[in-house]
Amino acid sequence: MEKTEKKEKRYGLLGKNISYSFSQGYFTQKFKDLGLNDHSYENFDLQEITELERVLSQNQLKGLNVTIPYKEEVIPYLDEMDAQAAKIGAVNTIKFTKLGLKGFNTDAHGFKKSLEPFLKPHHTKALILGTGGASKAVRFVLDELGIANTFVSRTKKEGQLTYEELDQSILEECTLIINCTPLGTHPNVENKPDLPYQFIGNDHLLYDLIYNPEKTTFLALGEANGAAICNGLKMLQYQAEKAWEIWNTP
Repeated sequence: MEKTEKKEKRYGLLGKNISYSFSQGYFTQKFKDLGLNDHSYENFDLQEITELERVLSQNQLKGLNVTIPYKEEVIPYLDEMDAQAAKIGAVNTIKFTKLGLKGFNTDAHGFKKSLEPFLKPHHTKALILGTGGASKAVRFVLDELGIANTFVSRTKKEGQLTYEELDQSILEECTLIINCTPLGTHPNVENKPDLPYQFIGNDHLLYDLIYNPEKTTFLALGEANGAAICNGLKMLQYQAEKAWEIWNTP
């Protein structure tokens, strides 16, 4: 007999070109492990944020994760924002409540928890590569930890650096470097942020939000020069667990 089991609790990921996504596999396995046969997790691959209205009109949705490039664009669709998410200015978790859609940011939690074991006393200044939604959560955490930080972008803006401006003195001063750009993500694994890697050494910690591949070119070049490295997998696991907690808190 054909199974026509109805999924009563639907969760999913909003993003663009997200077939590679970590979340779907993670939550599908989690539901299986917990014996939650009435739960499902699906990818909502949107080419434009306006397509979100079609998703929101569907039934049984209980929670959504949000990834590139919609962590900021999703905000106007929300009825409420958690105080931390509002301060960060980016949302990666949406809870469906009786009062409407509430936005949260679990990236900050995931980043902080995964970064802290690697931090040394000399990691007092950081470069944040990229200025998208994820970089805002990274800045929020670094500010909380008292680590001075500067955004690096391809275009010149006040208070930010461009890649062309990065020289030996800046690299030697900023011993924590966090890649928040998609450069180096599978399948374009040869891509990397445009840094003078020859000035990276033993004092550096290179953190990449990318988790596929496990070791990006950015991390491999840093490691070859003696730097400590960390990819984004633990951050994703921590932020996913935090999202699950939020969805299940009355």
